Amino acid sequence: MYEKNNFKVQNKHILHSSIFNPTLRGWQSIKCEITPKNLMYPLFIVEDDNAVQPINSMPGISRYGINKLKQHLEGIIKNGLQSVLLFGVIENLPKDDVATHADSPDNPVMRALPKIKSWFPNLTIACDVCLCPYSSHGHCGILKPDGTLDNTASLKRISDVALAYAKAGADIIAPSDMMDGRIGAIKTKLVNSGLQEKVAILSYTAKFASSFYGPFRDAAKSKPAHGDRKCYQLPPTSTGLAIRAAERDITEGSDMLMVKPTMIYMDILKELKEKHPEYPMFAYQVSGEYAMIYHAASKGNAELKIVLMEVLESIRRAGADVIISYFTPVVLEWLQPKNKL
Repeated sequence: MYEKNNFKVQNKHILHSSIFNPTLRGWQSIKCEITPKNLMYPLFIVEDDNAVQPINSMPGISRYGINKLKQHLEGIIKNGLQSVLLFGVIENLPKDDVATHADSPDNPVMRALPKIKSWFPNLTIACDVCLCPYSSHGHCGILKPDGTLDNTASLKRISDVALAYAKAGADIIAPSDMMDGRIGAIKTKLVNSGLQEKVAILSYTAKFASSFYGPFRDAAKSKPAHGDRKCYQLPPTSTGLAIRAAERDITEGSDMLMVKPTMIYMDILKELKEKHPEYPMFAYQVSGEYAMIYHAASKGNAELKIVLMEVLESIRRAGADVIISYFTPVVLEWLQPKNKL
């Protein structure tokens, strides 16, 4: 809650953070077709500014250094790209128990944000917020000495990282850590910094403990050093927790919601959209889903354009307003007038 002109406004009643640029305003409308505004492109950014690193487990996808980003994005933006989701990947910077380099000046996302803003001022930039790529243990929060999660310490650290990204130029903060109360902690820091009307929060609301994340963990170098993430990511069989998580995140001030993965959780996607139609709903077509479709097409078992568009349209039908997909560049190329089906 913040006070403006002696009038107290609840976090969930802050609407301006959802409509402060044309891309965000477009997400507030509900349509069924696949257009550029319905697609967000995930990008992996590395420390080596001149690197282009192909990802073996995700054929066709690479990690990019800052100096290679502009050239990579220029053609995609000409085809209509409106939004990206940034992930930082470190190899040489040290990882520690508190994920020091999640928001240090040397973090590749922190360094890339102002440059991308200057190159492409109309591009809406979301930043994934999580500690796993930068922590020595590979978990998404701070751990206690016994190896269990310290939720209170995690909220402080994650909200600090979120605020750093916001100050560096992020339009959207996208916390994927799944700690209890993270949306409220981040929103409070945005409010206290006067950024509540300039930065939106996209919550990884229904992020399930899925076996479809394998290629991503390779891409982001974020595999847990021990254990798994089942104590904080949602159980694959639970609908109730997904509903409770959405209601919690909305109450705490999230502007947008997400379901991850997508294809085997479209019942959740549909239910959450029906319960909260006023909130833009995102669906993350995760790395395992990308690889599955890619390899089926590469082996001649499916025609990529036909099967992928069928999948994307079914995700929209289930309730997604925006689809986060590694296929975004190729789909935008298909959407050009000369290439449409």
